[in-house]
Amino acid sequence: MDDPYAYGQIAAANSLSDVYAMGGKPLTAMNIICFPTKILDLTVLAEILKGGADKIREAGAVLVGGHSVEDNEPKYGLSVTGVVHPDRVMTNAGANPGDVLVLTKPLGIGIITTAIKGELAAPGEIAMVTEVMAALNKEAAEAMQEVGANGCTDITGFGLLGHASEMARASGVSITLYSSRVPVLEPARGYVTMGIVPAGTRGNLKYVGQFVEFAPEVAEGERLILADAITSGGLLISLPAGKGETLVHKLHSRGITDAAIIGEVGPRCGSLITVVKERTA
Repeated sequence: MDDPYAYGQIAAANSLSDVYAMGGKPLTAMNIICFPTKILDLTVLAEILKGGADKIREAGAVLVGGHSVEDNEPKYGLSVTGVVHPDRVMTNAGANPGDVLVLTKPLGIGIITTAIKGELAAPGEIAMVTEVMAALNKEAAEAMQEVGANGCTDITGFGLLGHASEMARASGVSITLYSSRVPVLEPARGYVTMGIVPAGTRGNLKYVGQFVEFAPEVAEGERLILADAITSGGLLISLPAGKGETLVHKLHSRGITDAAIIGEVGPRCGSLITVVKERTA
């Protein structure tokens, strides 16, 4: 991100996401920032911190201080504390056979940000991906607690396939994903065909090959999107099948319009993850 205010917002949303993924409510946040004061103007630092502070305020948390370090490259994040009732803690070990999986944000973030670095992305695409990354997972966390989810994880650097495989392994289950149902930022599809893919995404796809089975109809481009290494992604929520549509409806009513049921959970058998184009009877 070239815009320092957006950079601060995204970094803060990304940091707050771990509390939301456990079904919690953030309480306090501390800034952690590295900044090249001899290279960049301090107004840039001020805008980064303003973006972060505004996002913390939106989360209903309190900024209680922070730490700064002189560095050659800007780095910013938060140390966040939050609370959740002990009986309602969400983990990636809670998925049960018979559950469905709901994803709350679209994929393709890493691919589009790579296009931004290559100065290929249009202004509208930059605005689109910025809005997705800066969006808090607050509403999604509250909705899954209201409906009654079994497990959750947030999708970040290991991509959907990496984080879903961690959920499958921790829960002792196998997961089937339907690639046609996964929400994707549309420009990412075009960039994939151009070969604009981050190295981390390619590395993710190579790594998950040992425990992910793809149906032949799932093309290479789709596989890369499912493995996309992203920043500040959505929540992957596992909940009883009868509650899946209820959760999606709640999310849509709260403005999370990309939320969709993208797969289901079954007993552990064969591969941790199986990816097919669409669900069959």
